[in-house]
Amino acid sequence: MNTISVRQPAQLWAAARRTSLSGLVGDTPVLWIPELWGGAGRGFWAKLEGHNPGGIKDRPGLYMIGQARRRGELRPGAPIIESTSGTLGLGLALAGIVYSHPVVLVTDPGMEPLMHRLLRAYGTRIETVAEPHPAGGWQEARRERVRELRREHPGAYCPDQYNNPDNVLAYDALARELAEQLGRVDVLVCSVGTGGHSAGVYRTLRRLCPGLRLVGVDTVGSTIFGQPARPRLMRGLGSSIHPANVAYDCFGEVHWVAPAEAVWACRRLAAGQYATGGWSVGAVALVASWLARTEPAGTSIAAVFPDGPQRYFDTVFNDAYCADHGLLDRKPEPEPDRIDDPAATEVSRWTRCTSVTDPRR
Repeated sequence: MNTISVRQPAQLWAAARRTSLSGLVGDTPVLWIPELWGGAGRGFWAKLEGHNPGGIKDRPGLYMIGQARRRGELRPGAPIIESTSGTLGLGLALAGIVYSHPVVLVTDPGMEPLMHRLLRAYGTRIETVAEPHPAGGWQEARRERVRELRREHPGAYCPDQYNNPDNVLAYDALARELAEQLGRVDVLVCSVGTGGHSAGVYRTLRRLCPGLRLVGVDTVGSTIFGQPARPRLMRGLGSSIHPANVAYDCFGEVHWVAPAEAVWACRRLAAGQYATGGWSVGAVALVASWLARTEPAGTSIAAVFPDGPQRYFDTVFNDAYCADHGLLDRKPEPEPDRIDDPAATEVSRWTRCTSVTDPRR
């Protein structure tokens, strides 16, 4: 005779949470990735944040808006206005639906067509700036437009992902998930854009895993760690401004990665592991693989993969696009270049620096 199991109240509550929209965020899986050059032996653990509905920034999107509502900074029904290159836009679109707020997103011509259409389908209004700022590039041009829109809408709220400490605090749960899933983490590898997830995950995880080291991954052409700002092909990491959320004192080292190197890693991941993503994922995987080869045996390395591959169908995974930009079949050298002073040498390929300082000082 078949029997039917009856769930207890705690089980029912857990199931209900997972079937609510906000409950779909978090508890993302980890996957063992063999290092990319040899494909066997050593490797690292990838935290697959692409399993969130929109990616890693669903976490701060929901958290920043929830906290702003709690403090009374965001009134019911008031608009949310923010600058984004894409992923935070998805998180804010999600928060807008969960909390019933209209969302206005300011972006630039570099946003992928799929992302633009998807954000509009989610009900957001898109504003696209036409020219980069002469000093701060596209990011500063977007932020200027955000300030203009806020003057036009006095009750609007801007999360200000670059400087909002809630963007850091939003990643406490991710760190706790990693500690529970892996037990011990010795090295954490994170891409750096706003600085939110590298600072937030590291600060919590360090308390749970004493001795933890943080390795930052940036893109060539980014000014975050003291390089000159240049036009950048890769989106989702790097910056032409200096976000306050970047925790310079937490980083043991930083690596800059070039677009062709990230493309190679993304496609290598896709062919060998099925788990892949965009620019940030490729750059992080490249660095984590090198660490897996060079750190002592038994070192537990965790790398955060911020998203999946879907939005990159017309860039990273488009042969014509990659060929036009000279990104195809460019296998990286197995070792990075090494510099001691980011302000003294401009990098153009994968490069490592173990002297991390705040370039604003």
